[in-house]
Amino acid sequence: MKIYLDDIRQAPEGWVRAYWPNEVIALLAQGGVTEVSLDHDLGDDQQGTGYAVICWIEEAVVTRGFVPPNIAIHSANPVGRERMQRGIESISRLAARNLDL
Repeated sequence: MKIYLDDIRQAPEGWVRAYWPNEVIALLAQGGVTEVSLDHDLGDDQQGTGYAVICWIEEAVVTRGFVPPNIAIHSANPVGRERMQRGIESISRLAARNLDL
């Protein structure tokens, strides 16, 4: 499954659209997700941002040996994009370390 997190843009064909981080996290926890594409700003910071998904994946990799899907960012927010990119880089390092164990 491919998940597209965005509150405004339509998901590309073949992707499941999610509006909030908790939706994406629930699908990730179920398994079978191969790719996620994340927007940062989702219109309601009370519901969270795309960065919350990055944080969940990072924690799951460390605490449960979660194998992360391919992660892309399609956010127009340059600060949010950079923050998310740093999280993806951390996830990659942590997942590689898990493979070495």
